[in-house]
Amino acid sequence: MEKEKIMQLIKDCGFETVAELDVSTLTALPEVRDMCAVNTCGAYGKNWTCPPACGDIEVCDARMHSYAHGILIQTVGDIEDSLDFEGIADVAKLHGERLIQCVDVLAEVLEDKLILGAGGCRRCKECTYPDAPCRFPEKATSSMEGYGLYVSDGCKKNGVAYNYGPEKMCYSGCILYN
Repeated sequence: MEKEKIMQLIKDCGFETVAELDVSTLTALPEVRDMCAVNTCGAYGKNWTCPPACGDIEVCDARMHSYAHGILIQTVGDIEDSLDFEGIADVAKLHGERLIQCVDVLAEVLEDKLILGAGGCRRCKECTYPDAPCRFPEKATSSMEGYGLYVSDGCKKNGVAYNYGPEKMCYSGCILYN
């Protein structure tokens, strides 16, 4: 399928930004991955798509670079200020909903893909890790940070804004495919 058609399918999921991403600009950094171990999001060691279950940083880097094409996606929403935790959570939830919709749409047209979002997979209310296999491995999404990506740097290297101002919140993701 042509890149333009794929990008349109993604735009139809509601993302404010859908831009080409040069896979060669992605760099898996151990120090970013190390931040996951602090477990701020609560998914470290509790989700198949987050560290340590998603694989060593070298495995993640090799997997990302096995794809020829990339698309950067963003959800940008309004917040009152940097302390508007409810607004920030609303934008995060919207991004997650859009990401799941995007995964479902792309499952119909792309076989070989890797979809990375903001935070670990949230498809299931509770992940089966480590007691049982993933329920939906073909539709699971990993975290950009879990893969060692410094998200703002990836945006900058691909000519996409990351900070949209003090009354905006941005969540990013990417789709890599062959």
